[in-house]
Amino acid sequence: MIQKKTLFLFLFCLVSTFVNAQKVFDLPIWPQGAPTKSVDRDARANLRVYLPADRVSTGRAVVIFPGGAYKQLNDNHEGTQWAEFYNHLGIAAIVVNYRLPAGKEEVPMEDAEEAMRIVKRNAASWKIRSNDVGVMGFGVGGHLAAMLSTTGSKAAKPDFQILFYPLITMMAEYTFQEAHDNFFGKHSGKKQERNYSPDQKVTRVTPRALIILCDDDPVVQPANGINYYTELYRNDVPASIHIYPKGGHGWGSNMGFEYHLEMIMELKAWLKSF
Repeated sequence: MIQKKTLFLFLFCLVSTFVNAQKVFDLPIWPQGAPTKSVDRDARANLRVYLPADRVSTGRAVVIFPGGAYKQLNDNHEGTQWAEFYNHLGIAAIVVNYRLPAGKEEVPMEDAEEAMRIVKRNAASWKIRSNDVGVMGFGVGGHLAAMLSTTGSKAAKPDFQILFYPLITMMAEYTFQEAHDNFFGKHSGKKQERNYSPDQKVTRVTPRALIILCDDDPVVQPANGINYYTELYRNDVPASIHIYPKGGHGWGSNMGFEYHLEMIMELKAWLKSF
């Protein structure tokens, strides 16, 4: 019994030390107001920044975009719950609370770009290497992450991308129609859809990628991630794709996902590969 109590106290102290050493704070993305006004006048975009303890910091950072079909933000299991995972690896985690488009596609895109610029501008003070800042996106958050990776400005372009069951195309054949309509509104042209389809924008300088999805995803067709991987491969961009036989959509960090442990191991291995 004494040994068990001693072990419990040791683990409690260890966790407490980690929590105390971890730095967590919020920042507004547009303190002076956003360039494009949201339909929701009260909407505010912000970052929640989780910096690891100095003693374990690697200088790497991941900027996280939760999903939610462009109608809500699933910012727990596809956002803040990833902070401890990354901080334990010495990686800073920055969760982006972006504004929803409601038919104005510029709104979340502006938030995503400025979020990346803020992280890179603060890299030195946050003990982050400005050339080792990646993105992670889930569902439509994967769409934002892939858009930054393929069309983002130099100051906002990530150095790597991690995409979970990503929405990639806005073209009719494979898109997720509800998210498409929330993004553009009910009416959009082919050129507009193509401009917001990252698989149409891949080049040889697109950053390396890890894509993870399930074969039975009923929401975002697996072809989204597969077609994006194919374009990365065609352009000699280092990329890995893992397709689990089942699991559906939207599992994020949920322990109930049947392949959770495999996913975590594969993610860790990929992060160590470069």
